[in-house]
Amino acid sequence: MDFSDTIGVSAAGMRAQQARLRIAAENLANAETTGASPGADPYRRKTVTFKETLDRSTGVSSVEVKKVGQDMSNFQMKYDPSHPAADEKGYVKMPNVSSIVEIMDAHDAQHSYDANLNAMQASRAMLMRTIGLLKD
Repeated sequence: MDFSDTIGVSAAGMRAQQARLRIAAENLANAETTGASPGADPYRRKTVTFKETLDRSTGVSSVEVKKVGQDMSNFQMKYDPSHPAADEKGYVKMPNVSSIVEIMDAHDAQHSYDANLNAMQASRAMLMRTIGLLKD
């Protein structure tokens, strides 16, 4: 594995974590988004699935987003008869988003992004030192 491979692997990891962070932010932003009419489904939590990719020519493995899916867990029901989306019993379907889970996912994605950035910066620094040695 050469320097360009390590930088490429780190960049792929950063892209994957960026997608994860974007989805967590979208979920948080929609944590209270209900349906527009009685009985309508509210916002459904999105999930990110990763997959490992292998560059057969170099033998280098990296990560990328496989798909952005939906969490099919049940919606929470909240009693609020004055809400426009309340059913005949006064209950409103609420999104299946947990703010705590999304904040933890965002925090974990940020740490993973930072780790990939640090690896990329270390590879770049080694490359620059190598170039400096070759110049002397």
